[in-house]
Amino acid sequence: MHRVPESPEGLDVHGAAIADALLTRRSVRGFLKTPVDRATVEGILHLASRAPSGTNVQPWKVYACTGDVRAALSREILALHDAGDTTHVAEYAYYPIGWREPYLSRRRKLGWDYYGIMGLTREDKRGMHRQHGRNFDFFGAPVGLFFTLDRDMERGSWLDAGMFIQSVMIAARAYDLHTCPQAAFLQYHRVVRDHLGIPHDEILLCGMSLGRIDPDAPENALNTERVPVAAFATLRGW
Repeated sequence: MHRVPESPEGLDVHGAAIADALLTRRSVRGFLKTPVDRATVEGILHLASRAPSGTNVQPWKVYACTGDVRAALSREILALHDAGDTTHVAEYAYYPIGWREPYLSRRRKLGWDYYGIMGLTREDKRGMHRQHGRNFDFFGAPVGLFFTLDRDMERGSWLDAGMFIQSVMIAARAYDLHTCPQAAFLQYHRVVRDHLGIPHDEILLCGMSLGRIDPDAPENALNTERVPVAAFATLRGW
């Protein structure tokens, strides 16, 4: 099963709780169908609203769905996915146009580790297509979240929204819930917009699955690696 890294030593109870939320946050791709009530979703968003933003503009917007609304959205996107639709395209490039190291190797490792756990080989295109399609059923999670920004906001607001989205994922751990942030929905922004009433002057940033982890789902055994601090940080004066 998934190995949780050890918490740093010397933390008080509050620090340990924060460390635990950060260390146990991961992208879950197998959820139980156990419902999540509205009060819990609102509680998570309330905690996340303490995320910082430049001059406190709080530019993020959230659209949450469950029940019949979530199911109808999922059905339509899955039908397009299974039909091989190419008329729907994302409004912005989430990933780089040209991949290079070390990012290419990290991406490939995640992909093949993930598909390997699921018993899928490179040749099994149908199986990989089916597994990718699980994005659009929110990996079985009962709640879908979608994050938007007004189109006229600049790059600083994109940074602010990123900090808010991270805060949502950490806040979910306070309720013993898990999440999976998803760029896969970007291709189908028009469908999401129609189902959730998102106005055209807002751009879809990403989707997210929210729910209780399925401990028996094999994909949840995936343990993604992180490079050591020395690989990305430069510290001076110590």
